[in-house]
Amino acid sequence: MTTALRLHGIELNERTRTVFTDDALQLLETLAGEFAAEVPELLQARDARQARIDAGELPDFLPETASIRQDDSWSVRPIPEDLLDRRVEITGPPERKMVINALNSGARVYMADFEDSMAPTWDNVAEGQVNLRDAVARQIDFVQEDTGKAYSLAEKTAVLICRVRGLHLPEKHVLHNGEPIPAGLLDFVVYLSNNHAELAARGSGPYFYIPKLQSHQEAAWWNRVIDRAEDLLGLERGTVRVTLLIETLPAVFEMDEILYHLRDHIVALNCGRWDYIFSYIKTLRAHPDRILPDRQSVTMDKPFLDAYSRLLIRTCHRRGALAMGGMAAFIPSRDPQENARVLDKVTADKQREAGNGHDGTWVAHPGLVTTAEQVFDRHLGASPNQLAVSRHNDAPVTAADLLAQPEGERTEAGMRSNIRVALQYLEAWLSGNGCVPVYGLMEDAATVEISRASVWQWIRHGLTLSDGVPVTVELFRRALAEECERVREEIGPERYDAGRFDEAAELFDTFSTSETLADFLTLEAYKKL
Repeated sequence: MTTALRLHGIELNERTRTVFTDDALQLLETLAGEFAAEVPELLQARDARQARIDAGELPDFLPETASIRQDDSWSVRPIPEDLLDRRVEITGPPERKMVINALNSGARVYMADFEDSMAPTWDNVAEGQVNLRDAVARQIDFVQEDTGKAYSLAEKTAVLICRVRGLHLPEKHVLHNGEPIPAGLLDFVVYLSNNHAELAARGSGPYFYIPKLQSHQEAAWWNRVIDRAEDLLGLERGTVRVTLLIETLPAVFEMDEILYHLRDHIVALNCGRWDYIFSYIKTLRAHPDRILPDRQSVTMDKPFLDAYSRLLIRTCHRRGALAMGGMAAFIPSRDPQENARVLDKVTADKQREAGNGHDGTWVAHPGLVTTAEQVFDRHLGASPNQLAVSRHNDAPVTAADLLAQPEGERTEAGMRSNIRVALQYLEAWLSGNGCVPVYGLMEDAATVEISRASVWQWIRHGLTLSDGVPVTVELFRRALAEECERVREEIGPERYDAGRFDEAAELFDTFSTSETLADFLTLEAYKKL
């Protein structure tokens, strides 16, 4: 281990030493030394902006960067051939069997997720890097212990993209000069260092998803990191390619600027809609005229989300970047009638995306790949994407469009559903599992964040439910206790009592009833892993 960089509270085993190599650690030390100290400043800038919004300012397009938006002369670097067709992408954590299944799923792209669908225990982080290294080298296999079933890669597999963790997340197990390094920097460096040569030999490249950025300054930080990494590894400029999730409300007003600063590396923006809904609540938390209804009713046909989708498509295609759609989190059902209902919902969602002009979409389960692909096949025809769909004749999308309050009911049933689903997800996350099937949906960390933010918003602003019942802390806590008991009955007392449900309920209570809305519940939960 290098002098400025050291492990804290863990040791590398024989397997993980193969990815935390001397070269990887040296690159990590160099980049952490040059760039890590800027991250707290970027996060402080988020806080300063939020303080202005809390004081009454509303997000808007930035006047100081209008020249970038108005300049038609620039575009992003041409898209690599193996990323031109991304009509269906599957996502999931880099768990070994899941990596194999996702790569074999028939999707065009597999996004291996070190962020929202992975609880960031050290074992999950380190083993995830081992699994991706083995997958890139096509040396990955898995045998299910209880059944003996063997898993291995098919001849044709999805293109692999690694999603790193967000800038707000630290990696507490790796310190640089005594401070935790940015978790996303670790994910980026270890994957890049171990795999760039093998990927190039196989005709692909080191591709990344970057989540939860809030400003073009954060995009510029990532651009400097990537440029420096390429230089240190002797790679041509543009070898590293990224897709950036637009899943925060501030970022939707800076999409041109984000593309501009990452133009040597970026290939696409993605509508990360679940976290975007959470960010809408969080960003506008002090504004009583921006309250969301039951989260189950906040679907992409709502005007503020449709505007977000259309603006992203228009912005991306104008600059030569792909515009990716959002997640279908449904899980196919064994009941034929229920499964037909699921597939109808997925089809309708994907038809809306493809009709708007998105170049591809996400699914959470291999059983939905064909359904989503058929929708995009009908819209794309022989083309690999919809870059030709410019939407330049649309009326301009305004700040008012993006900030419009969605209509819908506020119900106790909706609040109870938030509690019940989030409780089960958070318990699994605390136990090390960040990708959890709950009531027919594949849930990730956005589930907890939307759920607790929605409850907090209703309590904080003293709202009444649609039936006239006031939303109070007492109402919430009574519902929480009753839903805990309901979950206990559903899964059985033995499983409930052996789990971490009490901790999950306590965390959910704390973050739903606090005086101020905390930025990320997972930051506090991370301390308990």
